[in-house]
Amino acid sequence: MNLFEKIFNYQVMAKLGERGTVTLTRHERTWLKAMLAHPAAESAMAPETREKLIGILADEPDAAYPAGLQEKARSVERQVHHPLLRPLRRIIAVKKGMRITYTLRNGSVQRNVRGFPYKLEYSMVKREWYVLWMHLRRRAWMATKLSNIILVEYSAMSEAAAEANLARIAAVLAERKKRITLEVVPTYNRELSRILYALSCFEKEVQYDELLDTYRIRLEFSGDDSDYVLSKIRFLGMRVIIVEGAYHQRRMYESATKALARYGAVDDQDSHTSETAEGSDTAEEKDVG
Repeated sequence: MNLFEKIFNYQVMAKLGERGTVTLTRHERTWLKAMLAHPAAESAMAPETREKLIGILADEPDAAYPAGLQEKARSVERQVHHPLLRPLRRIIAVKKGMRITYTLRNGSVQRNVRGFPYKLEYSMVKREWYVLWMHLRRRAWMATKLSNIILVEYSAMSEAAAEANLARIAAVLAERKKRITLEVVPTYNRELSRILYALSCFEKEVQYDELLDTYRIRLEFSGDDSDYVLSKIRFLGMRVIIVEGAYHQRRMYESATKALARYGAVDDQDSHTSETAEGSDTAEEKDVG
């Protein structure tokens, strides 16, 4: 394919994207038809949506995947899809309230609690779906596992009350935001795309200093994601360093000190001091159902 064909194809795809049109290949249509026949599809989407897609794909050939291929590399992971995803998405979409019954960590049950759901979030660390919501009576910000929810029901709410709750949630989220700045070690500048891919799930801004030939990446994320951010930075190893963000710098220093102590590179007393400091820093409590 020459340059002019690439430009033409890009223009075509851009126009289709502006009109909300998605093109599918024959293999993708065949795959989708096979997935719609799976039992999990019944709870993954509305019945009318599933029936419409089945009708559209009626003339497509069957995938005829071998049974062994479907079971290959199967793990004991929790199911990524959860039956409460669809009803919660609908409540969030119309900006209404809910009544929720859920269990706490100690096993007690909170029944018929009035709340305002804001967002569904999947934790890549815990492999769990969460619903982020505002507890209307306590005015508390909550993050509840869908696996802990017993019942969710729609609750009517005026438009003015919904907008007030959204404004309150925006203020809470702004207060909980954390920001750090990473600097890419110039030796690894050619790996910038890999570094950005590792940080793709966070809001970020990239700046380049021509004089120093250095990239700086400013990350913005929720305080609840601090441990996940640190795990990503550890994964990147020597490629990046934290140049702004005292708390996260200290956490990286403590984890590095523990690793060195394990191999006898530093005194055990220094390692113990780091463990004590980290324990005091991470002893915060939060409202999590």
